[in-house]
Amino acid sequence: ILKGLYKFRKGRENKKHKAHIFGSGPLLREALKAQEILAEGYDVSADVWSATSYKLLRTEALTIRRWNMLHPTLQPRKSYLEAVLENENGAFVAISDYMKVVPDQIAPWIPGGLMSLGTDGFGRSDIRPRLRRFFEVDAEMTVIAVLHALSKMGAIQAQMVEKAIRDLNVDPEKNSPSV
Repeated sequence: ILKGLYKFRKGRENKKHKAHIFGSGPLLREALKAQEILAEGYDVSADVWSATSYKLLRTEALTIRRWNMLHPTLQPRKSYLEAVLENENGAFVAISDYMKVVPDQIAPWIPGGLMSLGTDGFGRSDIRPRLRRFFEVDAEMTVIAVLHALSKMGAIQAQMVEKAIRDLNVDPEKNSPSV
């Protein structure tokens, strides 16, 4: 908790694909819901991580990067983020009530890259579930983001992403919330 990231709930065993979802604050519940949908409907084991401080993770990683740059002949150090994720594989998706740029801060240290979902723009919804759908940070959009990331890695076919869009009742023609 104090270092900025910890594995909150491990994904189900014996699934064909692997992913990781970083959830922050109240969106940790959406990450857990997405974890179940992915396991039950799409053969994906998704570990859910609690991201308690992206700023702390970035600051520490930058400090280690600087130390390595200034000590080129010594054994390079690893940041906490690099060390905790070095043996993890699969797709990485972050969901946050903040703008996407907040989780994007740690993207350079995520193996294979990070896809961030966040609340860029202005919401006009009356209840939280509709607000989360409007901003595309609910469990269903998280499932689609995970599947999309797996598709970009070549782990699944794009048709599975398209199927999830239909299954989860997501309107692919809806305007982007950030415009």
